[in-house]
Amino acid sequence: MAGAARSFRVTLLANGSFEKGHSICAYHDLMDSIRERIAFHATETSDERYREMTESPVGPLIVSLAVPSILANLVSAIYNIADTFFVGKLGTSASGAIGIAFVAMTGIQAVGFYFGQGTGNAIARYLGAKENEKACVMASTGLVCAFGFGIVIAVLGNVLLEPICLIAGATPTILPYAKTFIGIVLLGAPWMCSELMLNMQLRLEGESLFSMICIMTGAVLNIALTPLFVFVFGMGIAGSALATIVCEFVSFLLLIWQMQRVGITPLSLSYVRPTAAFAREVNNGGVPSFVRQCMLGVATTLLNNAADPFGDAVVAAMAVVQRIAGFGNYVQIGIGQGFQPVIGYNIGARNYDRVREGYFFSLRVAMLTVLGIGILTCVFAPQLIGFLRNDPDVIEAGTLTLRLTSFSMVFTGAAMVTNFMLQTSGHMWRATILGACRLGLVLGPVVVILSQTMGLLGVQLAQPLSDVITGIVTIPMAISCLRDFAREEQRQQKS
Repeated sequence: MAGAARSFRVTLLANGSFEKGHSICAYHDLMDSIRERIAFHATETSDERYREMTESPVGPLIVSLAVPSILANLVSAIYNIADTFFVGKLGTSASGAIGIAFVAMTGIQAVGFYFGQGTGNAIARYLGAKENEKACVMASTGLVCAFGFGIVIAVLGNVLLEPICLIAGATPTILPYAKTFIGIVLLGAPWMCSELMLNMQLRLEGESLFSMICIMTGAVLNIALTPLFVFVFGMGIAGSALATIVCEFVSFLLLIWQMQRVGITPLSLSYVRPTAAFAREVNNGGVPSFVRQCMLGVATTLLNNAADPFGDAVVAAMAVVQRIAGFGNYVQIGIGQGFQPVIGYNIGARNYDRVREGYFFSLRVAMLTVLGIGILTCVFAPQLIGFLRNDPDVIEAGTLTLRLTSFSMVFTGAAMVTNFMLQTSGHMWRATILGACRLGLVLGPVVVILSQTMGLLGVQLAQPLSDVITGIVTIPMAISCLRDFAREEQRQQKS
């Protein structure tokens, strides 16, 4: 905008408009000219992003978009680790409550991801097709809907608080901690759902750097506030929950500010249009994420319930392993998130060669990176678990689980990137099925059968085996999607 203003000043001086005392009509003509230049400046920003997404080299472009997402995800993972560490000081039952609370958090994330992926994928495609007003409608309407659904979650969640904790696998000793933590976190559901959605919208516009700044600010603040609330203010596990919702609110405000400042789809009530077409678009891109997050809650519940007969130490071990494995998952998610806007823009622009090139590049990078992380977590498994919860029983139960999970993450890398391709390109049902495989469709039968036939070892093997099976299912899914692109390309050439 500053550059545009300088251009206005040059024009004014060159024409000598004010110096020559032009009439009121001339003044209005001048103001119309200025408004046109401002509009051109906004369009120019959109055009620059379009050219970058559709013309710049694919590999470096994906990396430039993925790195901010990975950094934001890793800082969030570090926060989760720190939260587990601080709460772990309160005892094994408190540590177990974090694992139970993860189930409730997935409900909030499911709504946020549903609207975030649903609106964000459509935004990327509309921007690629140069239909900017439709993109603006998706952004503003999505925010209103996400906040409204968050209010519903906050109310219903607290009404059904104890049943939620029990279904999630809380033991009698874990239950009081879980109720305290989850009850407070649910109060922040409106802005937590909205924050997740805005983060995805900004990232899918291609502004992942600004998205990273907002998320990292909240996460770093959370790391600072959690020990302050838990220990200094003596709030215990309630302090951890309070720090979470306060910092999520800060990220929410920052994201709104960034959407208005640098976003290509600024928020406005005039764009709030909840039509049937809007609902179809959101469902198309959002259902796979919603199901995936709900199944994540199902997966955690199944594993917690399977671990429950073996005591609080095993439940706590599962929660700790989940936090550590989150590092690898967040990296591969970040790579997929860097790939997503490239898919959306280029599908909108019908550049299928770039979509294929981006897919295979992201696939290689995700699998190799996660393999490297898996080697580290396998080698240092006892030390990592002991750092978070220095309990011999937790370390013993968690070490083998983490080592098995470390190498199965390679298969999840392939599944994650493929899932992002299916989802962003509008293959709703295939994306939904693939996302549900690892977290429920496969895990459900596997954990039930293995826990009953192999005991604790079966619980530890359940998730890694589900990852391998999901990796196998990924292959035909990817082939069918790539064939769809080829057919669409042929139709385009004939028309």
